Amino acid sequence: MSLYQNLLLITAISAFLSIASACSDGQCKLLDECSSDGDCEAGLYCFACQQGFSGSRCVRSTVTNQFKLLNNSLPFNKYAFLTTHNAYAIDGYPLHTPVPRVTFTNQEDMITDQLNNGARALMLDTYDFDGDVWMCHSFGGQCHDITAFGPAIDYLKEIEAFLSANTEEIVTLILEDYVGPNGLTKVFTDAGLMKYWFPVPNMPKNGEDWPLVSDMVANNQRLLVFTSIQSKEASEGIAYQWNYMVENQYGDGGMQAGSCPNRAESSGLDDKTKSLVLVNYFHSMSSKEKTCEDNSGDLINMLRTCYAAAGNRWANFVAVDYYKRSEGGGSFQAVDTLNGKLLCGCDDIHACVVGSTSGACTP
Repeated sequence: MSLYQNLLLITAISAFLSIASACSDGQCKLLDECSSDGDCEAGLYCFACQQGFSGSRCVRSTVTNQFKLLNNSLPFNKYAFLTTHNAYAIDGYPLHTPVPRVTFTNQEDMITDQLNNGARALMLDTYDFDGDVWMCHSFGGQCHDITAFGPAIDYLKEIEAFLSANTEEIVTLILEDYVGPNGLTKVFTDAGLMKYWFPVPNMPKNGEDWPLVSDMVANNQRLLVFTSIQSKEASEGIAYQWNYMVENQYGDGGMQAGSCPNRAESSGLDDKTKSLVLVNYFHSMSSKEKTCEDNSGDLINMLRTCYAAAGNRWANFVAVDYYKRSEGGGSFQAVDTLNGKLLCGCDDIHACVVGSTSGACTP
């Protein structure tokens, strides 16, 4: 055999061994190259992020459940939760109006999938439209056929099904509310959600701790709902968001490195009479391409900036667009970091020592 033939044989064998040794069938780990979701191990999926890496790699697709990993015996405000911004504005959502939808989206999978993947807070825009309550983007402050997504009850029934099937989980809804009197009460009642309602009188008013998660679960008070309309707290028992929560600026104004200003409706982030902290990190106009990079290291850096702005308080809610897009750990790792900081002072919840006091971290 000639030298040339030997080289060809060696090259062919090398290529074969390389292919044979490549991971597949659920064996690929974080950031391993992949060709399909089935190649990746549990909790990962195959994704291409041109800003972060070449080709397709396995990246995270789920949050670590802090209650199951460690405990649910602390006050609600001692935990952090992944929050999907405009959770209703979903790619390919079925059309419910007689004309095509002409508006932007913010997420890629249905509410049920968002919840199953670990989102525990949903930001929703509710409007009076077509004789009912709808989820909608607005144009000129109104919902229109071209900006409407669907009746609110369809989304709320997905949430009810999740709470019914997952009896130890808590879901928070943060509503940008354009619904008239009693409209929300009716649609939540019709969706079967009132049996999970966390009552306003049990919410802390002056920065105290919230009830224990374990007690909220035991009492089946597992749905927290906040509205942007102040009068509804007294008239309908729906908590006025700004009585309980501080929030940074949304959109491009909340993505400036080293700066974490509050949004206009919120008191200052360092107002400790509010027990909950929400950090937004998404562009004013959603962009799938940019989100892959946004939901990675830049997001965690902003959480550290907002920690200082909030008077050394870590965020309880972190709101993002296209929550599964990232360069690796993404929004899921950001929530793991927050829960690590909140629960044990570690940089990752997986570093917390089960049963230990705060500050005990594994190497």
